Amino acid sequence: MYSVQKWKCSWSLVATIASIIVLVSVVHLFLFPVTPSFDYFSARQVQYKCVPVNTSVDQAADHFWVNKPQGLDLDHRFPSDLHNGVVYRNAPWKAAIGHWLSGCDAIATEARIVETIGGRRCKNDCSGQGVCNHEFGECRCFHGFNGEDCSGRLNLSCNYPNTPELPYGRWVVSICSAHCDTTRAMCFCGEGTKYPNRPVAETCGFQVNSPTEPEGVKVTDWAKADLDNIFTTNGSKPGWCNVDPDAAYDSKVLFKEECDCKYDGLWGRFCEVPVESVCINQCSGHGHCRGGFCQCNNGWYGTDCSIPSVVSAIGEWPKWLKPAHVDITSNEGTGRLANLNAAVEKKRPLIYVYDLPPDFNSLLLEGRHFKFECVNRIYDERNATLWTDQLYGSQMAIYESILASPHRTLNGEEADFFFVPVLDACIITRADDAPHLSLENHTGLRSSLTLEFYKKAHEQIIEKYPYWNRSAGKDHIWSFSWDEGACYAPKEIWNSMMLVHWGNTNSKHNHSTTAYWADNWDKIPSDRRGNHSCFDPAKDLVLPAWKRPDVTSLSAKLWSRPRENRKTLFFFNGNLGPAYTSGRPEATYSMGIRQRLADEFGSTPNKEGKLGKQYAEDVIVTPLRSENYHEDIANSTFCGVLPGDGWSGRMEDSILQGCIPVVIQDGIFLPYENMLNYESFAVRIREDEIPNLIKILRKINETEIEFKLKNVQKIWQRFLYRDSILLEAERQKTGFGLEEDWAVQFLQQSEDDVFTTFLQILHYKLHNDPWRLQLADLKKEYGLPQECLIRKTK
Repeated sequence: MYSVQKWKCSWSLVATIASIIVLVSVVHLFLFPVTPSFDYFSARQVQYKCVPVNTSVDQAADHFWVNKPQGLDLDHRFPSDLHNGVVYRNAPWKAAIGHWLSGCDAIATEARIVETIGGRRCKNDCSGQGVCNHEFGECRCFHGFNGEDCSGRLNLSCNYPNTPELPYGRWVVSICSAHCDTTRAMCFCGEGTKYPNRPVAETCGFQVNSPTEPEGVKVTDWAKADLDNIFTTNGSKPGWCNVDPDAAYDSKVLFKEECDCKYDGLWGRFCEVPVESVCINQCSGHGHCRGGFCQCNNGWYGTDCSIPSVVSAIGEWPKWLKPAHVDITSNEGTGRLANLNAAVEKKRPLIYVYDLPPDFNSLLLEGRHFKFECVNRIYDERNATLWTDQLYGSQMAIYESILASPHRTLNGEEADFFFVPVLDACIITRADDAPHLSLENHTGLRSSLTLEFYKKAHEQIIEKYPYWNRSAGKDHIWSFSWDEGACYAPKEIWNSMMLVHWGNTNSKHNHSTTAYWADNWDKIPSDRRGNHSCFDPAKDLVLPAWKRPDVTSLSAKLWSRPRENRKTLFFFNGNLGPAYTSGRPEATYSMGIRQRLADEFGSTPNKEGKLGKQYAEDVIVTPLRSENYHEDIANSTFCGVLPGDGWSGRMEDSILQGCIPVVIQDGIFLPYENMLNYESFAVRIREDEIPNLIKILRKINETEIEFKLKNVQKIWQRFLYRDSILLEAERQKTGFGLEEDWAVQFLQQSEDDVFTTFLQILHYKLHNDPWRLQLADLKKEYGLPQECLIRKTK
């Protein structure tokens, strides 16, 4: 029988180890840069080759590695390309990383991991208003409920306190002149109307005044309710709450056009069709999605109902717990079933996912007022998947993939990494949703509000779990999906690995770079944020943004379009700032980079009717929305990758259509840039070189262009969230018998995607991170006991 071996080391010994590590770190500060590059670490990592101490399975599972034996020449077996990139699984990695992955990944063996299946019960079974976490015996309460057993009711008002001038309070997204559902702070028609469950969202319930100028916009008067257009029963123009859908679709009656169906779980122009809401992994087939919160079936728990308890059917366990050898134990003295142990063969890296209270994830989904926000999909009247264009949907995609991955473990003592699920995309997009979110306590700064959520999540795992202190959080992973990345991460968690889309090292742009004031973090005091950068390439990772699965581009294989068909030399289509109609008015937008590009090479007349100073026919720099955006990129050789409000999705657009990315943003890392060898497939231009951009590109010879294009074609799938998409395809086929074109197209792709690349990087970090190597060095040098340094099964 397999059991977890406890660490056998005293606190004094741990303190000694910590002191030595601090001493080593101080020495490093004098010998090496404060923010060491991967080039430095790589030099050491090549020495830590991938051959186990001996050939026993136990030692291999413990991941003790020693120097390579004589004769194993990785440089010869895995040679570098002309830019010093080493190919591993069809992608050019930085040399040391590519060597290690190519030579070492294949010999990784499975470890036998004991997973503990929880058996603790919750008080009153959470009163039917929550889900029991069977690990702790704690309730996770639905929106609007609280207390130890979820029997308490919250009163979440839709409106701020009223005044004589503002009878419904000042504006907030949830502002309501009809019936407020105080469990969710959402506005509905209410009793006495023909359709009491029809939403009365935001402008629907208030008077909307016509524009005062011909080109003007309508203005809503938040002080005046529009009760006639909501509640009237007039036959020719009934109020929104009494409009019969069939009559309206037949154009037999009129109704207020500002009213629509914003809330999730409802479809149709009049919200008349109940549909699936969006939940994490759609509750894994073990629960019901209620507006964003998984109401799990008996015996299951977790954000996505994927964790079985002792009363679940073993045959229904998720794939990451199969096949398992189960050891059933009973609670001594009572004979009552408490926990059971399941031994499973798993390959590292092993990831433990915290089952945090729903404040950090499920409640943020359940209470959102706009169905498209912070998710990568919604559902239509057939319950078919509609993928969104939300760039921030990547956060949900990576979270779902981790939860369903065979690398997931319930055994924190065996875990190599710990994922902390805080959905900051939902926090930020919902910051103005309702009074209870308390944005007013943060002077309107969404960045400050979001920092507070992360800090509370850190306090939660410190209080409830023992894992943070074993590495001071270095083996923990946090996701920051918004425009400024982890710039506003609280200082308490900065040791951890940050998954971001904005890799600003602050080496040049050393302040908040967004032009949107509510996301600015400059005003957050240092006692909360600390003085860290936004991105540390030695520990953090930039992941690609979410891009909607595009069946047309996939079927046309735009990514593989050959050089001779790419007639445009350089292409950029996007907002170019205040010099253009409908351009962003802030001079700080894109840190001024897009504006400088347009000044030099603009191919569309600006407000003054002027083109760029260096206008050329084969160079397109335009703010006019392209009707065939992906085709235009696929017809181009080089494509601009410039910031927007922080990061933008231009890198993904370029790679997915097979165009060579031209990166213009100093000191800012792009997806995987601290891991992949960008010189092999991209071009970097300094911001002060923008006037020479086209001259530089024209000087690149055809051999180099073909080389880079071929490498882009090798890595394009690493910018797709294929794993998450196929999880959804499987759910749709199982639940509704649907197999859409996007599912067929993505099933045909077989190269490594975003999630696979992420796991490969974790696998590399597991064996090569400096803090792990320091522990291994100290063990060897000082003879420290093995039990203090590794987690082991026997």
